[in-house]
Amino acid sequence: MELSQSNQILYMSLTAILIYLLSRLFSLFWLSPTSTRRRLHLNGFDGPRPSFPWGNLMEMYRKVDRSNSFGISHNIHSTVFPYFATWRKIFGKVFIYWLGTEPFLYIAEPEFLKKVTSGSMGKKWGKPNVFKHDRKPMFGKGLVMVEGDDWTHHRHIIARAFSVNNLNSMIGKMVESTINMLDTWSNRLAIGIHEIDVENDITRNAAEIIAKTSFGISQENGKKVFEKLQAMQIMLFRSNRLVGVPFSKLLFPKQSYKAWKLGKEIDQLLLTIISSRRENPASNDQQDLLGYMFAENEEKATSKRKLTSRELVDECKTFFFGGHETTALALSWTLLLLALYPEWQKALREEIEEVSKGEPLSADMLVRLTKMGWVWNEVLRLYSPAPNVQRQAREDVVIGDVVIPKGTNMWIDVVGMHHDPTLWGDDVNEFKPERFKDNINGGCKHRMGFLPFGFGGRICVGRNLTIMEYKIVLSLILRKFSLSVSPTYIHSPRIMLSLRPSQGVPLILHHL
Repeated sequence: MELSQSNQILYMSLTAILIYLLSRLFSLFWLSPTSTRRRLHLNGFDGPRPSFPWGNLMEMYRKVDRSNSFGISHNIHSTVFPYFATWRKIFGKVFIYWLGTEPFLYIAEPEFLKKVTSGSMGKKWGKPNVFKHDRKPMFGKGLVMVEGDDWTHHRHIIARAFSVNNLNSMIGKMVESTINMLDTWSNRLAIGIHEIDVENDITRNAAEIIAKTSFGISQENGKKVFEKLQAMQIMLFRSNRLVGVPFSKLLFPKQSYKAWKLGKEIDQLLLTIISSRRENPASNDQQDLLGYMFAENEEKATSKRKLTSRELVDECKTFFFGGHETTALALSWTLLLLALYPEWQKALREEIEEVSKGEPLSADMLVRLTKMGWVWNEVLRLYSPAPNVQRQAREDVVIGDVVIPKGTNMWIDVVGMHHDPTLWGDDVNEFKPERFKDNINGGCKHRMGFLPFGFGGRICVGRNLTIMEYKIVLSLILRKFSLSVSPTYIHSPRIMLSLRPSQGVPLILHHL
């Protein structure tokens, strides 16, 4: 009797727990999103109708032919974001769409963006939790994902590594790595191979440069980290994933396990590199990113603000990936555009010669490459490596009579704004670097319509390193080779976290 009563109590307890858990899940994944959707609608935000539990993912993942078989067009918004291009025609430049049960406020209107983020409003936005979770194997709790005091602390350490003196000290290593790449190209030309997929080599060169200049990593270890991070990027962003859908990782256990396993392998490799640097005190004096993180730990040895091994690994992952990806993509798109527009190839070559007079490149020379700066900005406008910016409301955001509920995510369509004729004029999809001659915003009608490195306090900390490396590598290439587009090139830009040439960039090279 007592046993039966005990079983009954246990059954009732388990039933109560189950009911509680189900009610919590029902509230979290149905009632809360439904309430948020109602509030957004009452505040004037419309958008495509979501379906539980997918949101609008099924429409977004509908198959679209991304290649351009009719030539090369820079009007890429409807190619890389076909669903946004369609929804904009119906709902305008500000609307709500859903990733699973997560609401996203789409913004391609710079004036609205300014209103909801300027001044004290900026402090009400953080990084979306859904992406923190989704991209954890790639970035962990590195600078791009942390917030508040942690973000301030991490950025303070990292910013020191990008001082003018430190950047200038990196020039020699950048030149050395790039010359090795160019020698490889020359060897191919010598045996009659003139078609080279420059994107592949440029990316590997950028990874080698960041490994040497920011982490003091050997070429062999740098290659291992690069290949594993590249594999992680492909695994996470090439396939259609159910981001925002409850328990989506359980639907694809094999892929989730592979991502977790690869993340652990990258962590272990970086931990080994970090331990090796720690065991060699002389190497810790290197004025690179890893050296500064070690130095800060020594200064804060008795403080709670000391960086943990986990934080060191996550910052290494974040900056190894971010430190090479943006530069490599900007250079790859630039070489394609210069091959398409030989008059600009010629103009830059003449500027390089005029500024350097055949001498080795220096920091002072790089500053005087003004036309190259115009090209840089125009490339970032037409083919921005960072095609979007995301935020999440940490509290209700009130603008006049409009309320954006706490928890609402924000998706800023950088590609959409960079290709908007109402902001840039009728020549918006033309390659015209001269638009940046007298205007740092390229004549854009709104200062927040051009966002190559984000905006606000979270603007990219490594942008000066990126542009310096860009100018060095591009100058060395143009000094030695002429470029034209290969007949095998297929123009197929695609979003894979970054905006990439999905079919590579095969060009025809000749010695000058």
